[in-house]
This record gives sequence, C-alpha cells and structure tokens, in this order.
Amino acid sequence: MSITSYNLENPDLVFDTDDFSYNSGKKYVFKFKDMPEEDRPREKMQKQGSAALSVAELVAVVLHTGTVKEDVMSMSARIVKDYGEQTLAKRTDPEKLSKELDIPLAKAFQIVACAELGRRFFEKKAGGVQVIRNAKDVFDYLQDMRSLTKEHLRGIYLDTHHRVIHDEVISIGTLNSNLVHPREVLKPAIEYGAAGVILAHNHPSGVITPSQADLEITEKLISASKLIGIPLVDHVVIAGDMFISIEANY
Repeated sequence: MSITSYNLENPDLVFDTDDFSYNSGKKYVFKFKDMPEEDRPREKMQKQGSAALSVAELVAVVLHTGTVKEDVMSMSARIVKDYGEQTLAKRTDPEKLSKELDIPLAKAFQIVACAELGRRFFEKKAGGVQVIRNAKDVFDYLQDMRSLTKEHLRGIYLDTHHRVIHDEVISIGTLNSNLVHPREVLKPAIEYGAAGVILAHNHPSGVITPSQADLEITEKLISASKLIGIPLVDHVVIAGDMFISIEANY
C-alpha cells in the first residue's frame, strides 16, 4: 500500500462477570459485593496508588455506585468496552452520553466533568501536539478504534501544519449516509479554524472493504467541504490491524 502525504497548503477493568455453579445447579453471577475488599477500586487505589488501577476501575471510582440493575464494576467495564478509552474521554454532552450508554444522567455528568479536567490539565502540555500527514498516521493516532465493538465515526481537524487541533466523535453506530449530515462534520472545522478535515471510522466486523454507505458519505462530504473551503483530506477505514483510505481510492 502506497502512503501519500496530505497537502493542506491549498484549499483494562480486568474484571468479568463469570458464572459460578453450585451443587443446587443454580448459577450465581459474581458481583461487586463479592469482591475482596482489597480488590475494590477505592481500596486498591488507597493501598497501591492510582497507577495500579485499570481504566475501568478508575471509571468505577468516579461513578462510585451502580444502579439497581447493574453494579458499578459491571457498568464501568461495559462503558469502557463499548466506547473505548479515547472516545469516552472526548465526550462533552452528558445527555447524549447518558442515552447512548444507558446510564443515569448524573453519572454521565461525572464522566464528562472528569474528561474535561483531564483535557485542561494535560492536553496542552509541551510536545504533545500530534502531526498527521497520511493515512498511516491516522491509523497510528486512532489505535483505540481497532478493537471497538461498535462503529465510531471520528472527525480529526488539522491546521495548515498538519497538527491536530481538535478530535471529535461524530456518531456511534452503523454509518448511514442519510443520518450523517455534513454540518455535524464541518461545524467543528469552522469553530476551530481548521485547514482540513479527516474522517475515520472502524469496521468491528474486520472487513476492510468500504461499504456503499461509506462511499456515499465520503462523496457527500467532499462536495460540502469544497463549498466552505475546508477540504475533506481523507476518510480512513480501520478494521483491526488494517486500514484503507477511501479518498485515495476514489
């Protein structure tokens, strides 16, 4: 696969709900209350420090409690598995997060607040600017998308020096050209003064071939982006350890 550089100058919760069988034949689901106290996230953090916790365990600390139908550990593991670490960290709309993850609105607020603190504390650290010049750079930058169990559409917004100035989750779920509106993709480009936009989405099936919907979305966005003078630089499909550039194959 040849890699063409972009030109922008021109317009681990290691936790599982295993089943335990008893002589009665009934199955018992291992729950948070059954965990040894020293293995619970808050107690583990107190004894071993925050670095010892998995991402899901850290989310459990933030959420503190579960719900009637789901304990906090199961909820945290599900959230991280369904959303992915980077995707979860970039969510800014609590109401949308609450609906997508089927969690109480208060807990969605907690997650969004923590993510915002993380961005403010660490995102602007020196040397932390990501440069993307080709589809391989996109693939490397979006490593977390390789193992996601749901389809995610991401927008990456670049300045004239190919640096990432914004990264946003546009939609989650099977892509449909009728549902992905150009304004959802291009509005952040205008807000952040981007010189170019890159789309990327994953195929959880492992099939790398772009679907008809993928091609239609790309064609529609190429036309829309030309109208506002901020080009769609690429649309990259990620499937496990493989990737393909739709734009390069047009």
